[in-house]
Order: sequence, then structure tokens, then C-alpha cells
Amino acid sequence: MLRVCSSPLLSIPALRTDHHTPCGVLRYSTTGHAATACGGVTRSSPHPSSDSRRKAVPSLNRTRYLPKSLPSRRRLLQSAALATLSTVLLPSTQADAKTQAFDYRLAEWSPAHAANYTAANRPTSHPVDFLIIHMTQATYANTLRIFQNPEKQVSAHYVVRSADGHVTQMVRERDVAWHAGNWDYNTRSIGIEHEGWVDQPAYFTDAMYAESAKLTAAICTRYGIPKDRAHIIAHYEVPGSDHTDPGPNWDWTRYMRLVGSA
Repeated sequence: MLRVCSSPLLSIPALRTDHHTPCGVLRYSTTGHAATACGGVTRSSPHPSSDSRRKAVPSLNRTRYLPKSLPSRRRLLQSAALATLSTVLLPSTQADAKTQAFDYRLAEWSPAHAANYTAANRPTSHPVDFLIIHMTQATYANTLRIFQNPEKQVSAHYVVRSADGHVTQMVRERDVAWHAGNWDYNTRSIGIEHEGWVDQPAYFTDAMYAESAKLTAAICTRYGIPKDRAHIIAHYEVPGSDHTDPGPNWDWTRYMRLVGSA
């Protein structure tokens, strides 16, 4: 960058900035005026020296201030394109991105409202002894909305979708979900909801059975829960429950076989 001399500048005729000169180099009119330099900025005298014996000051060699090479227009455009491309390729959170669940790596994380479960520190605060199998009696999407509504006062740890067996975790396993209708069983169990209705067996798809069994087997292994019907129970088997899910159409024999082989 050129620095301006601290001393007052003399009148500079025809001083102009040539916008076609790189780096904003100042250029002067070629009128034959004598020139002197001050601190890197050229001053021009409006009249030739009256002393004919004074040697003429050589004109400023502007090439010494120019960069040795200038980027071509193509290179500039390529650099801009690469900068744009790198921005596009940077990792970003997209609207449809899925967040991996905390406790089961194959699940998506979609948290229930904090008003619908009890924060805890299981298995330190309470042992985990049971898995309770539920049917949602609602669609998958509506079930997620219900568990995220603070006025509903209900939740489960996991929801399994009928069409493809997709698993969503909504409450951490360390916390107590409100799903069993019995506080003691709530504190000692993991609740798994399955999309569908007890009287519509078409919802009990192969994918839902298979993915739910994988989830149940993983939880049993994590907490040392026996993989049997004494510990993997239906909602209607919880003492004091007035529910009937998962209902008579749930194939327990098939399900327990899948859990055992998962």
C-alpha cells in the first residue's frame, strides 16, 4: 500500500487514478512536468525548474510497485467457485436430519416433553428388571406428538413404527417413563410402544417384529434381564393395569423366538 507524505502536497495537475491499473496505483498525466518523490507518493511541480543547471529528476518507475504476477480472470473465477463449493460441502444440520438416540444406536432420538417422565439415574437409583410391550392405539406420528405434549402426562422409552420397524427413542433408559400405570413397575421397566391397534393385526408387520426384537434383546443384554416371558411382559400383565395391549393378535411365540436369536 502507498503511504501519503506527511508534508503538505504541492498542486498536482492532471493527477488521476487509473482504474485499469492493478492495486490502485496512481498515474500522472504525461505533460512533461518535472516530478519529485516524497515518502512513496509522487509530487509534481507545475513549472519546470528555473535553474537550467539542475538535473531533471527521473520519472517514477511504476513497475517496481506492481506485483510480479497478477492472477488471471479465470483463476479468480475458479477460486470463487471453489470457495462456494467448499461452503456447500461443509457439514450442516438439515431439516430432515435424524439424531441418533443415546441408548440404542439404531434408534432416532425424538425426546418426550420433560413434564411427561421422571428424571432418574437408573440402574443406580432403581434396578431395571422388566420390558413392557405396548400397542399405541394411535399412529406413529400421533404417538410422538402425544409424548411431546406436556398436558398428556404419558410417555414410553421407545416407539416402533409399523411400516418399516423404525425405532424412535423418546425417554432415556436411565429415566422413568410413565407407561405402565403402576409406579413400581414404571421405576423398574423399559416401555416399548408399537404402532397400531390391538384389533388390527395388519399393523403387526414382519419389520416391526424383527426390529422390536433386536431392541428388546439389546436392552436385556445391557441390564442382564432374562429373555423370557417372566421379564418381557405385556401391558395387561402389569398389576393393577386396565389395559389389554398388545392384545390377542400379538404373536408371543414368534416374538420371543426373534428376541432369543437377535
